[in-house]
Amino acid sequence: MSDWPDGWNDRSDPHGRGSGGAQPEGARVMRHVQRGQVPPPAAPVPPVHRPVPSQPQGYDDGYGQGSHGDGYNTGQVYSGGGRPPRGPRVGPAPDWRRRIKLGSLTLVVVLLAVSIGTYFWADGKLKREVDLAKVIERPEAGDGTNYLIVGSDSREGMTADDKKKLHTGSAEGKRTDSMMILHDGSNGPTLISLPRDSDVEIPSFVGSESGKTFPAQGRRVKLNAAYAEDGPELLVRTVEHNTNLRIDHYVEIGFAGFANIVDAIGGVEMDIPKAFKDAKSGADFQAGKQTLNGEQSLAFVRTRYAFAGSDLDRTKNQQKFLAALASQTATPGTVLNPFKLYPTMGAGLDTLIVDKDMSLWSLSQMFFAMKGVTGGDGTSMNIPISGSSGGNLVWDKAKVAQLVQQLKNDEKVTVKGN
Repeated sequence: MSDWPDGWNDRSDPHGRGSGGAQPEGARVMRHVQRGQVPPPAAPVPPVHRPVPSQPQGYDDGYGQGSHGDGYNTGQVYSGGGRPPRGPRVGPAPDWRRRIKLGSLTLVVVLLAVSIGTYFWADGKLKREVDLAKVIERPEAGDGTNYLIVGSDSREGMTADDKKKLHTGSAEGKRTDSMMILHDGSNGPTLISLPRDSDVEIPSFVGSESGKTFPAQGRRVKLNAAYAEDGPELLVRTVEHNTNLRIDHYVEIGFAGFANIVDAIGGVEMDIPKAFKDAKSGADFQAGKQTLNGEQSLAFVRTRYAFAGSDLDRTKNQQKFLAALASQTATPGTVLNPFKLYPTMGAGLDTLIVDKDMSLWSLSQMFFAMKGVTGGDGTSMNIPISGSSGGNLVWDKAKVAQLVQQLKNDEKVTVKGN
């Protein structure tokens, strides 16, 4: 039985509205279709992007909202069932080994450039003012390297406030406030203090300015008088004449540079065994461990009258302090930190005076040898003293000769000083 309305089963219906009969209709001939070869499928049409017309405010599409939330409100038309999903980007994997090598090479080049730049900067600041070629009748050189280290009371570059703060006074010229021989050899460094009150003979010498030869007159004076008379060259000549030890390099630093170095590294920690005061140097210390700033450090190494005027006690303090200064400066925290390294080097190099043959490398070797004095392998001592004459300290000639021989041969030092 057919549910189609009457009149819909007419096969003559030209519009093919179907039939109400139980059997399906036969195939009709569609005259507008030409039989023959089937054409190839057309290429897919790219999607057409049409702008979405803006809707007036308050527009309602009948669903309670102005736009559909089904993702088809963008105005884009997709063919063939929509746009295919975007897959992962295909490409070569990063070559991390090459990147690491390139980064390491760049770092090495930068560090090398900085190191070279620092070397030439520091080397250019050295004041090579002492000409050891002017020193005559010199002893033969031995093994190892001998440095004459001098602390002068030079006030060059200091203001009136600086002089008052550091208790330096305002004396003209400069004198030696401390003198030491540092021997750097294969048996460890040896630091020998030469008291400025040492009784020595002024030998014949050539004037550093005049070039005139002054013959020996057998004059015996305090060691620091040699420096006051004709500067570093005569001091070296006098030390060599009275010790028979050849000096390879000369290094001198003034008051201001000394204090500035200490401040640049943030102070030097010292363990002071006994409290003492000295109005002339400005020293006022309690016993125990404490960190000294530049002003306090200068007072510490200059104090003399707190020890009954003994120059030997002062030289022991100077040795102790310089070794601590070197030990606390030559650390990774200072050397690898440009904010400490450059101020420290700048403070020292600004007032440092060396001989004409002194290189920055030799200066660094001296510095690390100074640090090694307290490293277990080093030795620090005063030059052996046998007594005094007219207020001057007289050296023990036999012990001094033995000491010098051990230094020349680069042997382990067995001589004991005062």
